[in-house]
Amino acid sequence: MSQEVDRYIEAATRSNTRRSYRAAIEHFEVSWGGFLPATSETIARYLADHAGVLSANTLKTRLAALAQWHLSQGFPDPTKAPVVRQVLKGIRFLHPRQEKQASPLQLQELEQCVIWLEQGIRASTDLPTRRRCLRDRALLLIGFWRAFRSDELCRLEIEFIAVTPGKRMAIYLPWSKVDRDNRGQTYQAPALARLCPVQAYQDWCDEMRETKGPVFRGVDRWGHVAAQALHPHSVIPLLRKILKGAGLPAERYSSHSLRRGFATWATRNGWDQKSLMSYVGWRDPKSALRYVEASGGFSRETAHALLQQ
Repeated sequence: MSQEVDRYIEAATRSNTRRSYRAAIEHFEVSWGGFLPATSETIARYLADHAGVLSANTLKTRLAALAQWHLSQGFPDPTKAPVVRQVLKGIRFLHPRQEKQASPLQLQELEQCVIWLEQGIRASTDLPTRRRCLRDRALLLIGFWRAFRSDELCRLEIEFIAVTPGKRMAIYLPWSKVDRDNRGQTYQAPALARLCPVQAYQDWCDEMRETKGPVFRGVDRWGHVAAQALHPHSVIPLLRKILKGAGLPAERYSSHSLRRGFATWATRNGWDQKSLMSYVGWRDPKSALRYVEASGGFSRETAHALLQQ
Protein backbone atom coordinates (compact mmCIF):
# COMPACT_ATOMS: atom_id res chain seq x y z
CA MET A 1 0.00 0.00 0.00
CA SER A 2 1.06 3.58 -0.60
CA GLN A 3 2.12 5.92 2.17
CA GLU A 4 -1.04 7.96 1.62
CA VAL A 5 -3.22 4.88 2.14
CA ASP A 6 -1.28 3.96 5.28
CA ARG A 7 -1.68 7.51 6.57
CA TYR A 8 -5.46 7.42 6.21
CA ILE A 9 -5.70 3.96 7.77
CA GLU A 10 -3.71 5.20 10.75
CA ALA A 11 -5.92 8.29 11.04
CA ALA A 12 -8.99 6.04 11.21
CA THR A 13 -7.76 4.60 14.51
CA ARG A 14 -7.69 6.69 17.66
CA SER A 15 -4.20 7.54 18.89
CA ASN A 16 -5.01 6.19 22.37
CA THR A 17 -6.22 2.95 20.83
CA ARG A 18 -3.07 2.64 18.72
CA ARG A 19 -0.85 3.11 21.78
CA SER A 20 -2.88 0.62 23.78
CA TYR A 21 -2.78 -1.98 20.99
CA ARG A 22 0.96 -1.55 20.43
CA ALA A 23 1.58 -2.06 24.15
CA ALA A 24 -0.63 -5.17 24.14
CA ILE A 25 1.20 -6.73 21.19
CA GLU A 26 4.56 -5.94 22.79
CA HIS A 27 3.41 -7.55 26.04
CA PHE A 28 2.30 -10.70 24.19
CA GLU A 29 5.49 -11.02 22.11
CA VAL A 30 8.25 -9.59 24.31
CA SER A 31 7.11 -9.89 27.91
CA TRP A 32 5.32 -13.22 27.58
CA GLY A 33 7.32 -14.65 24.68
CA GLY A 34 4.45 -15.43 22.33
CA PHE A 35 4.73 -15.74 18.56
CA LEU A 36 2.56 -14.11 15.91
CA PRO A 37 0.50 -15.28 14.15
CA ALA A 38 -0.83 -17.19 17.14
CA THR A 39 -3.12 -20.16 17.57
CA SER A 40 -6.24 -20.10 19.73
CA GLU A 41 -4.57 -22.54 22.15
CA THR A 42 -1.60 -20.18 22.58
CA ILE A 43 -3.89 -17.25 23.29
CA ALA A 44 -5.87 -19.35 25.78
CA ARG A 45 -2.59 -20.12 27.61
CA TYR A 46 -1.70 -16.42 27.56
CA LEU A 47 -5.01 -15.59 29.22
CA ALA A 48 -4.59 -18.33 31.81
CA ASP A 49 -1.07 -17.18 32.68
CA HIS A 50 -2.34 -13.69 33.46
CA ALA A 51 -5.58 -14.66 35.21
CA GLY A 52 -5.74 -13.03 38.61
CA VAL A 53 -2.91 -10.66 37.65
CA LEU A 54 -4.69 -8.62 34.99
CA SER A 55 -8.37 -7.80 35.19
CA ALA A 56 -10.82 -9.42 32.78
CA ASN A 57 -11.38 -6.01 31.13
CA THR A 58 -7.63 -5.60 30.56
CA LEU A 59 -7.47 -9.10 29.07
CA LYS A 60 -10.37 -8.19 26.76
CA THR A 61 -8.37 -5.20 25.53
CA ARG A 62 -5.38 -7.50 24.91
CA LEU A 63 -7.62 -9.82 22.92
CA ALA A 64 -8.93 -6.92 20.83
CA ALA A 65 -5.35 -5.92 20.00
CA LEU A 66 -4.43 -9.47 19.01
CA ALA A 67 -7.58 -9.77 16.91
CA GLN A 68 -6.81 -6.49 15.12
CA TRP A 69 -3.22 -7.57 14.41
CA HIS A 70 -4.29 -10.89 12.85
CA LEU A 71 -7.04 -9.35 10.72
CA SER A 72 -4.82 -6.49 9.50
CA GLN A 73 -2.14 -8.99 8.48
CA GLY A 74 -4.61 -11.22 6.62
CA PHE A 75 -4.72 -14.06 9.16
CA PRO A 76 -7.81 -15.68 10.71
CA ASP A 77 -8.77 -14.24 14.08
CA PRO A 78 -7.87 -16.83 16.75
CA THR A 79 -9.46 -14.84 19.59
CA LYS A 80 -12.96 -15.82 18.45
CA ALA A 81 -12.35 -19.53 19.05
CA PRO A 82 -14.63 -21.20 21.65
CA VAL A 83 -11.66 -22.17 23.83
CA VAL A 84 -10.60 -18.52 24.18
CA ARG A 85 -14.11 -17.39 25.06
CA GLN A 86 -14.49 -20.18 27.64
CA VAL A 87 -11.16 -19.37 29.31
CA LEU A 88 -12.09 -15.68 29.58
CA LYS A 89 -15.49 -16.62 31.04
CA GLY A 90 -13.78 -18.89 33.56
CA ILE A 91 -11.38 -16.11 34.57
CA ARG A 92 -14.32 -13.80 35.25
CA PHE A 93 -15.90 -16.49 37.44
CA LEU A 94 -12.78 -17.52 39.42
CA HIS A 95 -11.18 -14.06 39.67
CA PRO A 96 -14.05 -11.60 40.17
CA ARG A 97 -13.02 -8.00 40.63
CA GLN A 98 -15.15 -5.11 41.69
CA GLU A 99 -14.86 -2.34 39.14
CA LYS A 100 -13.26 0.75 40.61
CA GLN A 101 -15.14 3.95 39.95
CA ALA A 102 -14.24 7.51 40.77
CA SER A 103 -16.60 9.36 43.09
CA PRO A 104 -18.96 11.75 41.29
CA LEU A 105 -18.24 15.42 41.85
CA GLN A 106 -21.51 16.61 43.35
CA LEU A 107 -22.89 20.06 42.57
CA GLN A 108 -22.07 21.43 46.03
CA GLU A 109 -18.50 20.17 45.68
CA LEU A 110 -18.23 21.76 42.25
CA GLU A 111 -19.40 25.03 43.78
CA GLN A 112 -16.84 24.68 46.59
CA CYS A 113 -14.07 24.30 44.00
CA VAL A 114 -15.31 27.26 41.96
CA ILE A 115 -15.49 29.48 45.06
CA TRP A 116 -11.89 28.57 45.90
CA LEU A 117 -10.74 29.33 42.34
CA GLU A 118 -12.59 32.66 42.30
CA GLN A 119 -10.91 33.64 45.54
CA GLY A 120 -7.61 32.94 43.77
CA ILE A 121 -8.66 35.09 40.81
CA ARG A 122 -9.61 38.05 43.00
CA ALA A 123 -6.84 37.82 45.58
CA SER A 124 -3.90 36.81 43.44
CA THR A 125 -1.24 39.39 42.80
CA ASP A 126 0.78 37.19 40.44
CA LEU A 127 -0.15 36.53 36.83
CA PRO A 128 0.49 32.74 36.75
CA THR A 129 -1.91 32.00 39.61
CA ARG A 130 -4.63 34.24 38.19
CA ARG A 131 -4.40 32.63 34.76
CA ARG A 132 -4.40 29.08 36.09
CA CYS A 133 -7.45 29.83 38.22
CA LEU A 134 -9.32 31.31 35.25
CA ARG A 135 -8.39 28.33 33.07
CA ASP A 136 -9.26 25.76 35.73
CA ARG A 137 -12.65 27.35 36.48
CA ALA A 138 -13.58 27.15 32.79
CA LEU A 139 -12.32 23.56 32.53
CA LEU A 140 -14.29 22.47 35.60
CA LEU A 141 -17.55 24.10 34.57
CA ILE A 142 -17.46 23.02 30.91
CA GLY A 143 -16.33 19.55 31.95
CA PHE A 144 -19.20 19.21 34.42
CA TRP A 145 -22.10 20.75 32.50
CA ARG A 146 -21.14 19.03 29.23
CA ALA A 147 -19.99 15.77 30.91
CA PHE A 148 -16.86 15.78 28.75
CA ARG A 149 -14.03 13.29 29.04
CA SER A 150 -10.54 14.61 29.75
CA ASP A 151 -9.42 14.00 26.14
CA GLU A 152 -12.45 15.91 24.84
CA LEU A 153 -11.68 18.87 27.09
CA CYS A 154 -8.08 18.90 25.86
CA ARG A 155 -9.20 18.82 22.22
CA LEU A 156 -11.54 21.82 22.41
CA GLU A 157 -10.56 24.51 19.88
CA ILE A 158 -11.47 28.18 20.13
CA GLU A 159 -12.48 28.42 16.48
CA PHE A 160 -14.97 25.56 16.97
CA ILE A 161 -16.84 27.31 19.80
CA ALA A 162 -19.55 29.90 19.22
CA VAL A 163 -20.83 31.93 22.16
CA THR A 164 -24.15 33.75 22.38
CA PRO A 165 -23.52 35.96 25.44
CA GLY A 166 -26.00 35.39 28.23
CA LYS A 167 -27.66 32.50 26.40
CA ARG A 168 -25.50 29.56 25.35
CA MET A 169 -22.33 28.23 23.79
CA ALA A 170 -22.10 25.75 20.92
CA ILE A 171 -19.08 23.45 21.05
CA TYR A 172 -18.13 21.50 17.95
CA LEU A 173 -15.97 18.38 18.30
CA PRO A 174 -14.71 16.98 14.97
CA TRP A 175 -14.60 13.50 16.52
CA SER A 176 -15.14 11.73 19.81
CA LYS A 177 -15.07 8.25 21.26
CA VAL A 178 -18.72 7.63 20.41
CA ASP A 179 -18.44 9.28 16.98
CA ARG A 180 -17.06 6.25 15.16
CA ASP A 181 -17.55 7.73 11.69
CA ASN A 182 -15.79 11.04 12.51
CA ARG A 183 -18.79 13.06 11.41
CA GLY A 184 -18.35 15.56 14.21
CA GLN A 185 -20.94 16.72 16.70
CA THR A 186 -22.07 20.03 18.17
CA TYR A 187 -22.77 20.22 21.90
CA GLN A 188 -24.81 22.99 23.47
CA ALA A 189 -24.17 24.39 26.96
CA PRO A 190 -26.53 26.95 28.49
CA ALA A 191 -25.60 30.18 30.25
CA LEU A 192 -26.49 29.91 33.93
CA ALA A 193 -27.14 32.37 36.75
CA ARG A 194 -24.22 30.84 38.68
CA LEU A 195 -21.57 28.21 38.01
CA CYS A 196 -21.87 29.36 34.39
CA PRO A 197 -19.68 27.57 31.83
CA VAL A 198 -20.30 30.25 29.19
CA GLN A 199 -19.07 33.16 31.32
CA ALA A 200 -16.11 31.13 32.63
CA TYR A 201 -15.08 30.32 29.05
CA GLN A 202 -15.38 33.97 27.97
CA ASP A 203 -13.32 35.14 30.96
CA TRP A 204 -10.56 32.65 30.14
CA CYS A 205 -10.53 33.58 26.44
CA ASP A 206 -10.36 37.29 27.31
CA GLU A 207 -7.37 36.53 29.51
CA MET A 208 -5.61 34.46 26.81
CA ARG A 209 -6.37 36.94 24.01
CA GLU A 210 -6.33 34.10 21.50
CA THR A 211 -8.76 33.63 18.63
CA LYS A 212 -7.77 30.13 17.55
CA GLY A 213 -6.05 27.03 18.84
CA PRO A 214 -6.62 24.91 21.96
CA VAL A 215 -8.87 26.24 24.70
CA PHE A 216 -7.05 24.64 27.61
CA ARG A 217 -3.28 25.15 27.63
CA GLY A 218 -0.44 25.05 30.06
CA VAL A 219 0.61 28.16 32.00
CA ASP A 220 4.28 28.37 32.98
CA ARG A 221 5.72 29.91 36.15
CA TRP A 222 5.99 33.32 34.50
CA GLY A 223 2.35 33.27 33.41
CA HIS A 224 3.02 32.59 29.73
CA VAL A 225 0.22 30.61 28.09
CA ALA A 226 1.51 27.72 25.96
CA ALA A 227 0.55 27.26 22.33
CA GLN A 228 -0.09 23.55 22.88
CA ALA A 229 -3.11 21.97 24.54
CA LEU A 230 -2.95 20.31 27.92
CA HIS A 231 -2.32 16.56 27.74
CA PRO A 232 -5.31 14.46 28.83
CA HIS A 233 -3.14 12.75 31.46
CA SER A 234 -2.58 16.12 33.13
CA VAL A 235 -6.29 16.60 33.87
CA ILE A 236 -6.44 14.21 36.86
CA PRO A 237 -3.53 15.81 38.79
CA LEU A 238 -4.89 19.26 37.88
CA LEU A 239 -8.35 18.34 39.17
CA ARG A 240 -6.97 16.82 42.37
CA LYS A 241 -4.90 19.93 43.03
CA ILE A 242 -8.06 22.05 42.81
CA LEU A 243 -9.97 19.67 45.07
CA LYS A 244 -7.19 19.66 47.64
CA GLY A 245 -7.07 23.47 47.59
CA ALA A 246 -10.83 23.58 48.11
CA GLY A 247 -10.55 21.30 51.14
CA LEU A 248 -11.98 18.15 49.53
CA PRO A 249 -10.52 14.57 49.65
CA ALA A 250 -8.78 14.71 46.27
CA GLU A 251 -7.79 11.01 46.09
CA ARG A 252 -11.45 9.96 45.69
CA TYR A 253 -11.81 11.76 42.38
CA SER A 254 -10.57 11.45 38.81
CA SER A 255 -11.40 13.12 35.50
CA HIS A 256 -14.45 10.80 35.27
CA SER A 257 -15.80 12.50 38.40
CA LEU A 258 -17.06 15.44 36.30
CA ARG A 259 -18.93 13.09 33.96
CA ARG A 260 -20.32 11.00 36.81
CA GLY A 261 -21.23 14.12 38.73
CA PHE A 262 -23.30 15.55 35.92
CA ALA A 263 -25.02 12.21 35.19
CA THR A 264 -25.91 11.84 38.87
CA TRP A 265 -27.16 15.44 39.11
CA ALA A 266 -29.28 15.09 35.96
CA THR A 267 -30.84 11.80 37.11
CA ARG A 268 -31.69 13.16 40.55
CA ASN A 269 -33.30 16.20 38.88
CA GLY A 270 -35.73 14.15 36.84
CA TRP A 271 -33.91 13.54 33.57
CA ASP A 272 -35.03 10.30 31.98
CA GLN A 273 -32.43 7.90 30.66
CA LYS A 274 -33.12 8.73 26.99
CA SER A 275 -32.59 12.47 27.58
CA LEU A 276 -29.39 11.87 29.52
CA MET A 277 -27.99 9.51 26.88
CA SER A 278 -28.81 11.98 24.11
CA TYR A 279 -27.22 14.92 25.95
CA VAL A 280 -24.01 13.11 26.91
CA GLY A 281 -23.74 11.01 23.75
CA TRP A 282 -24.07 7.50 25.16
CA ARG A 283 -25.42 4.81 22.87
CA ASP A 284 -25.45 1.92 25.31
CA PRO A 285 -27.80 2.18 28.35
CA LYS A 286 -25.31 0.14 30.38
CA SER A 287 -22.69 2.86 29.83
CA ALA A 288 -25.10 5.47 31.15
CA LEU A 289 -25.96 3.44 34.25
CA ARG A 290 -22.28 2.99 35.11
CA TYR A 291 -21.92 6.76 35.50
CA VAL A 292 -25.00 7.38 37.63
CA GLU A 293 -24.55 7.26 41.39
CA ALA A 294 -27.49 5.50 43.00
CA SER A 295 -29.51 7.56 45.45
CA GLY A 296 -31.64 6.44 48.33
CA GLY A 297 -31.57 2.69 48.61
CA PHE A 298 -32.19 0.45 51.64
CA SER A 299 -30.52 1.86 54.72
CA ARG A 300 -30.95 1.80 58.50
CA GLU A 301 -33.00 4.99 58.27
CA THR A 302 -35.35 3.74 55.55
CA ALA A 303 -35.80 0.41 57.33
CA HIS A 304 -36.67 2.21 60.56
CA ALA A 305 -39.21 4.39 58.76
CA LEU A 306 -40.86 1.35 57.17
CA LEU A 307 -41.07 -0.49 60.50
CA GLN A 308 -42.88 2.48 62.04
CA GLN A 309 -45.69 2.28 59.51
